Amino acid sequence: MIIVDRALRARAEQGRPIRVGMVGAGFMGQGLTNQIENSVPGMRMAAVFNRHPERAFQVYAYAGRQAIAGATQAAVDDAVRRGQPVVPEDPLAVCRSPEIDVVVDVTGSVDFGAQVILEAFRHGKPVVLMNAEVDATIGPILRVHGKKHGAILSACDGDEPGVQMNLVRWVQGLGLIPRAVVNVKGLQDPYRNPTTQQGWAERWGQNAAMVTSFADGSKISFEQSIVANATGFKVRSRGMSRGRRFDGSIMDAPKLYDIEELRALGGIVDYTVGPNLIKVFVLAEHTDPKQRHYLNLYKMGEGPLYPFWIPYHLVHFETPSSIARVVLFGDELAPPLGGPVVEVCAVAKRDLKAGEVLDEYGMYMTYGEAVNADEMSAERYLPEGLVEGCRLVRDVPKDQALGYGDVALPAGRIADRLRAEQLRHFRGETWLEEILDGRNGARRAAGPGGDPLRPPARGGGP
Repeated sequence: MIIVDRALRARAEQGRPIRVGMVGAGFMGQGLTNQIENSVPGMRMAAVFNRHPERAFQVYAYAGRQAIAGATQAAVDDAVRRGQPVVPEDPLAVCRSPEIDVVVDVTGSVDFGAQVILEAFRHGKPVVLMNAEVDATIGPILRVHGKKHGAILSACDGDEPGVQMNLVRWVQGLGLIPRAVVNVKGLQDPYRNPTTQQGWAERWGQNAAMVTSFADGSKISFEQSIVANATGFKVRSRGMSRGRRFDGSIMDAPKLYDIEELRALGGIVDYTVGPNLIKVFVLAEHTDPKQRHYLNLYKMGEGPLYPFWIPYHLVHFETPSSIARVVLFGDELAPPLGGPVVEVCAVAKRDLKAGEVLDEYGMYMTYGEAVNADEMSAERYLPEGLVEGCRLVRDVPKDQALGYGDVALPAGRIADRLRAEQLRHFRGETWLEEILDGRNGARRAAGPGGDPLRPPARGGGP
């Protein structure tokens, strides 16, 4: 982090700022634009696309800049070349422009986000994600495509996965072995919806569905799956701790876990509700008794697990660091080690009826839970990131995980094809390809209880 500021100042002095193209102009995009334009030397927000263009213009105005419309690729390229903020009519113009150095995805959409990412890759551009949903759902296979074009797909500093992975890398640099990487929430209620969260959303100028995804556990499940895939760590059971309250001192956090279990699993990702003033923490051990003596001296406790923590996450304030790391140093934040280790399955938020069409995550019908990839695949769970537009072909009771056999998928989604490719590439499984091709849509090995295509109901977590 420390070398990034000097590298950016050098770019500013050379008159060669990093030219950022952003797709999505919501709450976080607004904050990021303001941060880059007014607080980050050596970087500028060159182009912003939003499906409602007026919002992109508003984001620039919020940052004190006046943008022009870019109706064609040539118009977009010319505006960026002249240093004129521009709002393209075509989102892929951001990805195709030779004047753009890096694309930032702030959409929160899996299918649309995948299209943007792949187009950026085709034009050799790195992508920084403020879109945990696409990363958690198809991030591993997207990176396979990125490597074909020599392009990086990175998580961002400031958001919880980036904060946790920076802390993991720092702890590893001290010579310790991370055993638990834990996110901290202030609230957990899987049945929250945009109606219950409307007041909070209006207070802070946020989208009610996004706020709901924070409250119902979907967002933290996406976040922790990214961390799991980047560390190889698993969850102890589906849903992680499911809202376990912890109000004690951070120094007492090691008591939450059995170290032998953590060692046997190789490490876990998890979350707690509380303690206050802690955003993420890592529990790690040291194998050297001499170093354990020093850790005790430095008031880190007697071990064998030592807590390390960060009290905040400053999303858009820190995201420019990720952009600079990617563009200037080729440093990808939170890359998966390989295929998915943990994924996010969809669970019924209420009793669902055959014939209903599912709304997106953060709405009224489903919430997401982190689950180990082996279970996700064996039970053929439906990913929470791909629920929108699926039509139920059977009733699903409240708190039961949805499976592919419970729904008819929307036609033509690129994210479904990428997910099928991900299963084949990393697991050698072709069942989703067969479903998409219509060859196996009604068949699946019987799950628990002998009911074909039926995932088990939600069970008790630790």
